[in-house]
Amino acid sequence: MAEGRDVQWIEVTEGQDGQRVDNFLMTRIKGAPRALIYRIVRKGEVRVNKKRVKPDTRLATGDLVRIPPLKLSPREAVREVSDNLRNLLAGSVLVEGRDWLVINKPSGLAVHGGSGVKIGLIEALRQVREDLDFLELVHRLDRDTSGCLLLAKSRPALLALNTSLKQQQMDKRYLALVAGRWPARRDFVAARLDRYTLANGERRVRVDAEGKVARTRFAVHEAFPKVSLLEAEPVTGRTHQIRVHAAHAGHPLLGDDKYGTRESQQLAARLGLSRLFLHAESLAFPEPTSGREVRIRAPLPDDLESVLTRAREAL
Repeated sequence: MAEGRDVQWIEVTEGQDGQRVDNFLMTRIKGAPRALIYRIVRKGEVRVNKKRVKPDTRLATGDLVRIPPLKLSPREAVREVSDNLRNLLAGSVLVEGRDWLVINKPSGLAVHGGSGVKIGLIEALRQVREDLDFLELVHRLDRDTSGCLLLAKSRPALLALNTSLKQQQMDKRYLALVAGRWPARRDFVAARLDRYTLANGERRVRVDAEGKVARTRFAVHEAFPKVSLLEAEPVTGRTHQIRVHAAHAGHPLLGDDKYGTRESQQLAARLGLSRLFLHAESLAFPEPTSGREVRIRAPLPDDLESVLTRAREAL
C-alpha cells in the first residue's frame, strides 16, 4: 500500500545511535505528549526498517523510522512555549559544549511535563532548540529548586555523563537556608530514604530503615541567630534527599511545603520567602569527550539574595 504524502521516513544519525524510540519521537514530533507517542507505537503506526517496534526499542545509526502524520487536538498537545519562557530559557544557558549544555533552571519550572504539568523544561527546550536532533536530561532538579541542570546533546554524551554520575565523578553543590542553628560538628547526615505516595497521588520521601542508602554532606556557609545557610553536597542522588535529610536533622529548609514545620514556615514568612530556598549553585563533571573537568557556577537568584539580606538585618 502506498504511503500518504505526509508520512515521514527519518534516518537515524550517529548522534542518535542507541536512543530509545519514544525519546527519538519526542524530539521529532514537536508538541506530542508521551501518552500519544506510546499509543502510535503500540498501534504499529511507527515502524523501524518497516518493522513494528516497542517504545523502549533502541535505534541504530542508519535505521529508517516511519513517523505517521499527526494532528494534535488542543487538549492533548503539549503547550507551545510562550515568548516569555522562550526568552527566559534562551538567556539561562550558563555554558554550552559540543555535546552538552548547562541551564540555570528557574524555580517553579518542572524539568519535564506530566501529572498536570503541560510543559516542562525539557519539552520547552526541544521547541526552543530546533537545531538539536537530540536533547536529554542527565539528572533532575525538583520543580522549586533553581540552578545548574545538565543536559546531553548526543547519545554518546548522555551515556558518558550517566556513567560519571553513577561512579560519583560528578560534583553537585547546593545552597540551602534552614531553620535553626546547624551544629558545626555535624558534617554528614546518613539516613536511608523510602519513597511513598499519599492518598492524593503526591509522592513523598521519608527516613526508613528499610529504605535506600542515602548520604548528604552539609557545611555551614553562613550562620544567623535563627537560620543557617548551608552548602549541601548529596553523595547519593535520592529524590528530595537534601530536604528530607535536613528535616531529619531537625533543621528543615525554609519554604519547604512538604517537609517543613510551623517554625520554618513562620521564619520564611518573616523573611519574605515565597518559595523553596534550595539552589544548585555549582556543578563539576568530566567533559564527555576530553575527560577534562568542567566546573560551572550559577549565581544565587535575586529573590534568594534578598532573603539573605533581610536575614542579616532582621535576625
